[in-house]
Amino acid sequence: MRRTVGVLVMEHIAVGLVENHKVIGALNIFPEKAQSLDPLLSMPAEGIVDRIRRQVENVAGAEKIGGIGIGFPGIVRNGVVEDSPNFQQVKGFSLQGALSSALSGRLAGTPVHIFNDADVMAAGIAATQGKLNKLFRVWPLGNGIGFGLFRSREGIWEGGHSVVTLDAKENFCGCGGKGHLEGILGRRSMRLRFLDLEPEEVFENAAAGDTRCKEFVTLCHRALAAATATSIHMEGPGTFFVTGPEVQFIDIGLLDRLLHEMVKMSPLQGSRFELVPTSDEMGIIGAAVNAGLAAPG
Repeated sequence: MRRTVGVLVMEHIAVGLVENHKVIGALNIFPEKAQSLDPLLSMPAEGIVDRIRRQVENVAGAEKIGGIGIGFPGIVRNGVVEDSPNFQQVKGFSLQGALSSALSGRLAGTPVHIFNDADVMAAGIAATQGKLNKLFRVWPLGNGIGFGLFRSREGIWEGGHSVVTLDAKENFCGCGGKGHLEGILGRRSMRLRFLDLEPEEVFENAAAGDTRCKEFVTLCHRALAAATATSIHMEGPGTFFVTGPEVQFIDIGLLDRLLHEMVKMSPLQGSRFELVPTSDEMGIIGAAVNAGLAAPG
């Protein structure tokens, strides 16, 4: 049986071999050790492609590979990263075409499919829970904020750029827009807001009673609840999964209470949040699942 290679690009590049919705063998990670500065942010688009290619080749080995699925941050359509606020060097870049052209040897001609990173996280959660027939909505919290759907469909799901406040001073989002969820809850935006504190210190200080930090923690939860309420009012109630490196900051009880203050029409009530620990494996599996669904036939 042919296996699929799944790739997740977020704060780093993680690649794995997937069969029957499970990762086979060890993951290939770049960089191998966490760094204070993200090397991908300063890497040219062609360099990112070359790094993905090398990792895919290492993972594939002598296996027969049926396809390669990639989860990448930003607006992704027809294999092109049309925009990516946190990876501005790939704006307008045909990542799918560039990687397809770079593959050689046994991997030459292997189908390559690229998806939004949040969508592959949604697919990964759906697959690991054995519910590929259900609607999954996922908030991945990291340097930026994503919003993923499974099954993904035609459209743009940049929910991290939902407008959650009309305060003109809220201008910390990486895309340059004002009032965005990502401009409040994204790690990058937290660092810009609190130049003297790391995000972990902000939440620690809030727990210790610091007024400024406590007010910000409440703002974070209100912002995420507001963006979720918008999705509910557009697509109906359900379970919203929260994952990613910054999920540690979320108080699910507070988030539920704030959401229920915002959604009052009885047919739209009944939603809930579920925290899912961040996992490269989850995204890799989701990339492979979506690649399989995108394959002809």
